[in-house]
Amino acid sequence: MKSRKVFLAALGLLALPAASLLAQSEQPQIGQMWVTWIGSVAALLFALILALGVLKKEEGTAKMKEISRAVQVGALAYLKQQYKVVGIIFVLLFALFIVLSFVLGLISRFVPFAFLTGGLFSGLAGFIGMSVATRANARTAWAAKQSLNGGLRVAFSAGTVMGMVVVGLGLLDLSIWWLVLYLFRLPPAQIPPIMITFGMGASSMALFARVGGGIFTKAADVGADLVGKVESGIPEDDPRNPATIADNVGDNVGDVAGMGADLYESYVGSIVATMALGAIASLGLPGLTALQAIQVPVTIATIGVLSSILGTFLVRAKEDASQVKLLGALRRGVYTSTALIAVLSFLYIYFSIGVGFLGVWAALIVGLVAGNVIGFFTEYYTSDSYRPTKALADQSLTGPATLIIGGLSLGMLSTLIPVVVVVIATLAAFGLSGGFAHTDLGLYGIGLSAVGMLSTLGITLATDAYGPVADNAGGIAEMAKLDPEVRRRTDALDSLGNTTAATGKGFAIASAALTALSLIAEYGHKIKEGVAQLFVSAAGSQVFERFYAGLITISRDAGEAVTSVRMSIDLLDPRVLIGVFLGAVLPFVFCALTMQAVGRAAGDMVQEVRRQFKAKPGILKGKDKPDYATCVAISTRGAQKAMIVPSLLAIVSPVLVGVLFGPFTVIALLASSMATGFVLAVMMANSGGAWDNAKKFIERGALGGKGSAPHKAAVVGDTVGDPFKDTSGPSLNILLKLMSMVSIVFVTVCLSLNNWLVQALGF
Repeated sequence: MKSRKVFLAALGLLALPAASLLAQSEQPQIGQMWVTWIGSVAALLFALILALGVLKKEEGTAKMKEISRAVQVGALAYLKQQYKVVGIIFVLLFALFIVLSFVLGLISRFVPFAFLTGGLFSGLAGFIGMSVATRANARTAWAAKQSLNGGLRVAFSAGTVMGMVVVGLGLLDLSIWWLVLYLFRLPPAQIPPIMITFGMGASSMALFARVGGGIFTKAADVGADLVGKVESGIPEDDPRNPATIADNVGDNVGDVAGMGADLYESYVGSIVATMALGAIASLGLPGLTALQAIQVPVTIATIGVLSSILGTFLVRAKEDASQVKLLGALRRGVYTSTALIAVLSFLYIYFSIGVGFLGVWAALIVGLVAGNVIGFFTEYYTSDSYRPTKALADQSLTGPATLIIGGLSLGMLSTLIPVVVVVIATLAAFGLSGGFAHTDLGLYGIGLSAVGMLSTLGITLATDAYGPVADNAGGIAEMAKLDPEVRRRTDALDSLGNTTAATGKGFAIASAALTALSLIAEYGHKIKEGVAQLFVSAAGSQVFERFYAGLITISRDAGEAVTSVRMSIDLLDPRVLIGVFLGAVLPFVFCALTMQAVGRAAGDMVQEVRRQFKAKPGILKGKDKPDYATCVAISTRGAQKAMIVPSLLAIVSPVLVGVLFGPFTVIALLASSMATGFVLAVMMANSGGAWDNAKKFIERGALGGKGSAPHKAAVVGDTVGDPFKDTSGPSLNILLKLMSMVSIVFVTVCLSLNNWLVQALGF
C-alpha cells in the first residue's frame, strides 16, 4: 500500500509540468512527446519501486542464498559472453551503415545511430529483467513457504518489473528519437521511416538474445531431464544432477532476458510501423495531419502503460486457489487493463482527431479483442485445466510415441483459430478504419490493431515473465530441501506460468503477423520512393522498366521528373512467384538450424552428466558434489557458436534476394514467410506448452504420478517440446519483422545493385 501511494504521488508530480507544457507549448509535437515521456517514466519508476520491494523480501536459508548466487553468476557470465559476440556483429553493421550513409548517401545519416540505440535498449531491457528475476527466485521460494499468495506476489512483482522496463524503455527510445529528429527540423512525415531503423537494431539484438538464450536453456533442460529423470530416476532440480544449475540459469537467460529483448522489439516495431503508415495515410486526406496520425499509436501505447500499472494491483490469489482460480487472478488484471484502454483511447481519439476518425479506434479495439481471443484459445490448448492437454496426458499411457504424435496434432489443430482471428481482425481493422475508401488509411488501421494487441504488454508480459521466476523458485526449494508443501506451491505457480507463457507467445506471434503486414505495406511505399530517388531521368530507368515491365510503371512530366510510381504485383509472374517459394521455406530452415543447435548442445550435456555420474558414483548417493560449472560452460559454448548463422539468416536473406531477383520478389518473400512463419510459430508454441503441462499434470498425481511409465513418456514429450516452445517457435516472430525492417532499410541499396546486375547481364 505504501509503495502504491508513493508511486501515485510521484506520477502526479510528473503530470503537472507535462500538462503545463502541453497546454502552453507553441510546438504541439513537443507537448505530445511529454505525454509519451510521462508513460515512460511512470513505467520505469513503477518498475524501480517493485524491484526495491522484491529485494527487501527475505532470501531464506544460507543454502538458498548459495544456490541463488550460483544462478546469478552463471546468468551474468553468459550474457557477458553473448554481448561480446553480438557487439562485434553490431560494430560491423554500424560500419556498413556509416559507409552507406556518409560515403554513398544511399540511406539517412541518422540510420547508423538509430540502429545502435535500438540494439542497446533491447539488450538493456532483457538485462534489467534478468537481474531482478535472478534475485527474486529464492525470495519467491521463501515467500511460498508462508503462503501461495505470498509466492505469487513476489514472482508476479518480478515479472511486472520486466513488463514495465520493456514498455518504459520502448517509449523512452521513441520519445528521444522523435525529439532529436524534430530538433534537426525534419518534417514529421520523414521521422517514422528513420525510426524504423532503431526497430531493426532492437530486432537484431532480440533475435540473437532469443536464439542464443533459447539454445542455452533448452540444451541444459533436455540434458538434465533425459539423464536425471528418465535414466537415473531422480526428481527435477535435484542437487545431485550436474545440469540443474545450468537449467536454472537457462530459465533466466532464455525465458527472461531473451523474452524481454524479444517483446521490446515487438512493442517498438508495431508502434514505429504504424507511425510510418500514419504519415502516408494522412497524405491527401482532409481533417488528418501527418503529426496527428503519427502520434496516435505512441499516445495509445502510453495509455496502455498506465492502464497496465493499475491492472497489476488486482492480481491476488487465495491460499487454496486452484489452477482455474490462479488463471482468474491473472485474467482479472489483464481484462481490467484492456477495458481501461478501450475507454481512454476512445476519449483520446474523439478529442484529438475527431469523430470522423473513430474508425481507427474501432481498429484498435479489434486488435485488443483479437489478442484476448487468441490468448484464451492458446490457454485452452495448453492448460491442463482444459480437455486438450488432459487428453494429451492420457496418450502417455501407451508410451512416448503416441504422446509425441498427439502433441504434434494438437499444435497443428490449434493454429486454426489464431489464423481465422487474424484474418477477421485484418479485414475488420482495414474496413472499419476506412480502408475500402482510402487504402492507406486501412493499412494504418491494421497497424493500430497490432498496437492495440500489444497495448497491454506491461501486464501481459508480467504474467509471462513471472513463470521462470516461479520455476527457479521450485528448483531452489528442491535443492535446499524445503518442505514439500513449498514445492507444491511453486509447481502450481510454475504450471500456471507455462500457460501464461504460451498465452504471451500467442499475443507476440499474432501481433508479429499484423506488424509484419504493416511493414510490408511500408516496404511497398519505400520501393516507390527509392525508384523516384534513383531514377531521376528516363534514360536511367529504361533498363529497369523494361526488365520489370508489367510490375512497375513510372510516370514523368515534360521535364522528366517522376510524378508517380505504380506497382502491380501478379502472383502468376515468375519474378514474383519465386519469392513465394523462397519465403515459404525460410521459417523451416530457420527452425531446423535452431533445433539442430539445441540437439547438439543437449547431446554434449547428456554426455557430460553421464560422465560425471560414472566418474563419481558418489554423486547419486549424495556423497560427492557435482561439477555444475562445466555444464554451464557447455551450454554457453553451444549457444554462442550456434546462434550466429540462424540470426544472420534474417538479415542476409532479404538483401540477397533483393539484389539478385529484385524488389518484387522480396515482397513475395516477406508475405510468404509471414504466412508460413505465423502458422509454424503458433503450432510449435502450443505443442511445446501442451507437452510441458501434460507432464506437470502427471507429476501432480494423475496417471500414476512421478516415476511411473506415463511420467517417463511425458518427460520425453516435454524434452521434444522444449526447443519448440522456447527456442524456435518464439524466435520466428522476430524473424518475420526483422526481415521486413531490413528490407525497408536496404531498399535503395538493393534497387541500385539489382539495376546494376540487370544491366551487367545485358537485359
